Amino acid sequence: MPPVLAKWVPRQRTVAAAVVLLVALLLGSLLAGCEYVDEDNYRDEGTAAASAPPPTGAALPQDPALSQPVAGAELDKWVKQVLPSAEGQVFHTGSGSLDAGAERSETTGQLPSGTYTVTLACRSTSRVSFSVRNGEEELIDLTLRCGTSRVNVVSLAADTVLTVKMEANSPANYAYRVNRI
Repeated sequence: MPPVLAKWVPRQRTVAAAVVLLVALLLGSLLAGCEYVDEDNYRDEGTAAASAPPPTGAALPQDPALSQPVAGAELDKWVKQVLPSAEGQVFHTGSGSLDAGAERSETTGQLPSGTYTVTLACRSTSRVSFSVRNGEEELIDLTLRCGTSRVNVVSLAADTVLTVKMEANSPANYAYRVNRI
């Protein structure tokens, strides 16, 4: 009977698998020693916060009264909140109330050529539409979800008077500011 020759199997696959396994074990052991420490949430055991129960993570619904239009001193307070101080020179600020289905247009004074920001905000249970025009040219046409404010940048090539138009389907407050940047 002839001798049986053993077939030789290359060991390259075995060596490559061993190297991959070794690297994975090494990375796993290095990462296991890492720890993240959040110093902002550090609690001193002697404080009242330490005895408070941890937050549950449940989101509280927004107070519906925050969407209702206001008047008088409350309107002025709201305008200061939604139109905080701005950089640059403020040329015009407007605010007020709209009845359901109402539309109001206001004009700015003469604005010199330059680049401006127009900040728009509203307070209502629905959306408010804003339109800013330079004569016949519409610069901004926006229907804004109330509870937010929007800043738009416009460039005026010549001295201009802008017309700002607000329109609401339900009672609303509006506020806007035009300032040069």
